[in-house]
Order: sequence, then C-alpha cells, then structure tokens
Amino acid sequence: NGAICIQPCSPSFHGETSFVCEDRKWQIFTDACASLDIQSLFQPMHGKPGDGAKYIGADDHGNSNCQADFSCIIPDILSSPAIPGNIADIVELLKKISLLLSENVNREKMQSYSRIANHILNSSIISNWAFVRDRNASSILLDSVNFFAGKLLLRNGSESVQEHFISTKGYSIHKNTSGKSFDFSMEFNNTGTITGHVVIPEEELLKLPKTSKAISIAFPTLGAIIETSRLDPGFVNGMVLSVSLPEELRHIVFTFEKVNKLENVQAQCVGWHSAERRWDNRACRVKSDNISSVVCICRHHRRTFKSFSILMSPSVPRNAVLDYITRVGLGFSIFSLILCLIIEAVVWHHVTKTEITYMRHFCLVNIATSLLIADILFILAAIVHNTALNYQLCVAATFFLHFFYLALFFWMFTLGLLILYGLLLVFFKITRSVFIATAFSIGYGCPLVISSLTVAITEPKNGYLRSGACWLNWYETKALLAFVVPALSIIVVNVVVVVVVVVKTGRSTVGEGCKSQDLSNMIRISKNIALLTPLLGLTWGFGLATIVDSRSLAFHVTFALLNAFQGFFILLFGTLLDRKTREALRMNCLSSKRKCSLAK
Repeated sequence: NGAICIQPCSPSFHGETSFVCEDRKWQIFTDACASLDIQSLFQPMHGKPGDGAKYIGADDHGNSNCQADFSCIIPDILSSPAIPGNIADIVELLKKISLLLSENVNREKMQSYSRIANHILNSSIISNWAFVRDRNASSILLDSVNFFAGKLLLRNGSESVQEHFISTKGYSIHKNTSGKSFDFSMEFNNTGTITGHVVIPEEELLKLPKTSKAISIAFPTLGAIIETSRLDPGFVNGMVLSVSLPEELRHIVFTFEKVNKLENVQAQCVGWHSAERRWDNRACRVKSDNISSVVCICRHHRRTFKSFSILMSPSVPRNAVLDYITRVGLGFSIFSLILCLIIEAVVWHHVTKTEITYMRHFCLVNIATSLLIADILFILAAIVHNTALNYQLCVAATFFLHFFYLALFFWMFTLGLLILYGLLLVFFKITRSVFIATAFSIGYGCPLVISSLTVAITEPKNGYLRSGACWLNWYETKALLAFVVPALSIIVVNVVVVVVVVVKTGRSTVGEGCKSQDLSNMIRISKNIALLTPLLGLTWGFGLATIVDSRSLAFHVTFALLNAFQGFFILLFGTLLDRKTREALRMNCLSSKRKCSLAK
C-alpha cells in the first residue's frame, strides 16, 4: 500500500509473523515490514535473551495494564497515520479484542476501544479505506464493535461513551418502561453534524420477561466507508445505527437525518445483513419520508440484523412527470391491448382463412396477451414493493414479470420464423397442430426455462431482486442479463429477417414458385416486424441506457414513454394499419348499424 515501517525492527520473532521492536513499545506496521501478531497483546512475548517475559504494550517498567483497559497502546495507535495497511491492522486488533477481551467491559474499556475505532472512522481518511486489501474490513469492524459494545456493563442503569465518530449509549430496560429512546447528534465532517434517533416502542418492551439492557451505537461515517467496497450506486445517506437488544424485542423505530437533502431521489430503509455482508431492504420499511429525514420500522435480529441505515439510490429518480407518464402510459397500453384482442376476436374468422394468415394472427394475439399480462404484473409489482409486503410476493411478481416480458420477445421471434418459413420453405407445409405446438414451445417454453434458471441460480444467494424494486438484480449478480441478452438477440435476428424479406421479395418471380397471395401475406407480416422490432429495440435500448447512466432523467423519461406505449404500438401497427383487418371490420359493420358506428 506504499507504506513504510515506522521504526527499525529487530529480527526477534515470536511465532511466524510477529517481531519485537527495539524500544519495546507496541507499534503498527504495514506489509512493507511485517504483520504484528495481535495475539501477543494478550500473552507474554519472549524477546532477546535476558529481556524476560513482557507483554506488547507494557510500559518501560514492564508492567502490563493492557488487559485492563488497553490504555497503554492508545498513544502509539493515535500517533500512527491512518494509511490502508494500518487501518487493516487496527481492524484486526479490534476484532481480536472483541473476541478475547470482551469480559467485564466497563466504561474505561469501552472508552479505550472507542478511541481506537474512532481513529480509523475519522471523516478525513474515508478515502483510504478504498485501498484496504480486505474488502470486508468495514463489515468486520462493524461486527466487532457491535459485539464488544453489547457486553458493556451499565452503572446505575445507564452508560454513555462519546467520541467524534462513534457513540455508545446503554440503558436498563424492563416491561414496565414506557418506551425507551436513544438520541445521537454527531459530527459527520468538518461542515456540520448529523442526527439519529432510536425508539423501542412500549408494546415491544411488554414482551420482556425480566430486566435487561439495551445498547445502541451510532456511526456517522461508517456508511460512507462501507460504500468504498461496494459497486451498487445506492449510497448511505444517514448515520449507521446499531442496536444490541434482547431477542424478544423485534421491531424498532429509527429516525435518520439525511446527509444529502435532495427532492428527486427516493430513500430506502435497510438493515445490514451480517452473514451476507450487504444492505438488505427486507429488514425495514419506510414509515415516513420527507426532505430532511426518514422514519423506518426495522426488524431486529441478534444474528443477522443489528445495524440499520438509509440508502439514497440515484438509479430511480423521484419525479412527478416520470410517475405521471408511467401511470397514464400503462393505463393506455392496457386499454390498447384489450381493444386489440377484442378486434382480433371479432375479425378472427375473416382473417384466418389461409394457413399463413392464421399463424400470423395467432402470434399477434399471443404477443398482445403476453404484454397485457406483463403490464398488469408491472403494476402489481409496484404495489407489492411500495406497500412493503413480504419478500416471497416480490420474488413471485418478478418471476412472472420476467417470464411474460420474455414471452413477448419470443413470440416476436416466432413471427420472424414464420416469415422465413413462408419465404424459404415454399414446398414444405406444416399443419396447424404442429405449428401451434412449435409456437408454444418457443413462445412460452423458452421464457419458462430462462426465467426458472435465473431464479434458481440467483435466489439462493439473495441476488435475484434488485435493491429498491421488484425486478431483476443488476449490480451484484447481473441477473438482468437473463432478460436483456435474449431480448436484444431476438431484435437483431428479426432485423436480419426483415433484410432477408427485402432481398427475397425483390428477386422473387412467379417462376420461383412463390404464390402471389402468399407473397402478399409475407410482405404484410414483414411490415409488422419491420415496424415493431425497431420500436421494441429502441425501447429496451433506452432501458439499458438507464443502467449505464442511472442519474439521467432524460433516459428514464424516454424509456418510460416508449415502454408504457408498447401496447398502443401493437394495436396500431399489428391491427389497425392492416388492410385485411380493416376490411373484416367493415364487413362486420354491414350486419349492424350499431356495430358500424361503434367501429368508426
């Protein structure tokens, strides 16, 4: 990490990797010299012959009080620069202390522990964490502090240990307590402070069988430190608040002041999953959200969810125009698709007299049906997410949404294959039953295989859903590729089909065996493909652009417009602009003046 040894070291080794410095004072060394054996803090070391047994951290007289409150090592730690190598060593030190010296944690021990942690939580050295080799170092630090602070002994029913960048408070609680709260106001950077509030509701305290203790720890900078090892663009927008509570207490209320008070982004309440080392939105739900603060109700679990915060995700801009376009566009799309299916039902017997036209309208009906169900599921998925319903419902909604959006594209692919069949396999005829079986295998069978494999591979690792929405994950597992790759591949194939049609029809003659009526039908189908494929390709092209540049409101608005009006495009280009369909509608109009006026 570009660091150097602080002092010259003698080659007197204890164990495999530790060494003794000549002045006998505990130092932090980086990989450029060697790694300090933290275990030596807790047991005698044998240095040069005649030195006698000493502890690392002993004073000049050989007396060791490090096991009491670690005070002797603090001056050397605080005087060492918080460079990446030193940060890693301090994290390791705090981990070992929490595991080996967490008995009888009194105020003095907690103060010394907090001073050591505070040194590497300073807001001025956050950027140094990006170069720490162990990407889980910040998570290890959080778990170590939570574990050690949870052992804090309370004097007279309460305790408080305050540093600039870490604060610990504890209270004695029992079921007759009328609610208990922790209030924190801490320095975030040189420009100001940030606040946090933890409340244990009275109804939760009634669950306590006996008097217990509640500990809360506040970290104003740890959220930013955790971000340095994560790829997700959603970033922590408040302090990290940890709690150590009895197992009976499950639902806790947190109030987070926002660091960045922006109107166009949505806050998300999250809990830190200790086992998986990631933020998990399943642990919390938003109770209220305004421009300055967020109130969260979170589920506490002693083994998994002990730390909580809020994320601000720029990947989903909060914009009234965007919401309006999505709602109106989806409603219009659903109406258009229902109208398309009604028209197809009315004219079905008139437009499916030949095998080619039957296959064409069969594909069009399934395209409209797939998109209609996908649009309805899109609305249901938003409701499931926004009302904080259970995780399984969100997974189910995402699975079917993925399936039916894929079905839309695979039926477009089937339509493209139908064109190639009509143009290139002139003398090879297939029956309707064979076509239907083949079409269903492609149109619904392939999406079922892809969507099932996606959920089976990513869901066990909790990488199926993206953070903040009932849709496929992108940043951690790239599950979204299971939709993007097939969809864009089909678009490319269909573009090639259109080119083949243009070339083939330009060279076709009656002598080549292509019937004029079939040729006319192929050209009509090709027009559908030629119009719908670029629209679908353009739509999901902008969908990819929203991932590449997630903060661009223009990309989100364009994608919402194109995506929301896909149903209208299918009605227009697949049904209303088709000459045969319009003629069939006119024929139905002749049978009834009422039907005629309605059709007009």
